[in-house]
Amino acid sequence: MATDVRSDRRYTKDHEWAKRQDDKVYIGVTAFAVDQLGDITLVNIDVKPGEVITAGKAFGTIESVKTLSDLFAPISGKVVHINDKLENTPELVNEDCYEKAWMIALEPSDPNELDQLLDHGAYEELLKTAAH
Repeated sequence: MATDVRSDRRYTKDHEWAKRQDDKVYIGVTAFAVDQLGDITLVNIDVKPGEVITAGKAFGTIESVKTLSDLFAPISGKVVHINDKLENTPELVNEDCYEKAWMIALEPSDPNELDQLLDHGAYEELLKTAAH
């Protein structure tokens, strides 16, 4: 089981991360999610820059050799960037899910919403329960 958890970001129970960088929040999937999914074959982002998304709503899908999963927005905000590299190289998610394979960047509607997500300690505890 992949237990790589970074302390510089927040997490959801759906195994996505959100990292604040300047005035943007970058979003991706965790090492645990990648471990569960297996080899990623397709990342489909259904939103475009300028669109506003709501926390908890799907913004795309990720497909692997094992399954197809929805990607959920951990916070609300306006989409400002999409990682176009994932369209042609979805395997980046397997190689570097925490840096190169960010999926979208948001301008948060409420920056405090990020603080409501799990910190790295709480996420590590969640992973311990997922292992049993």
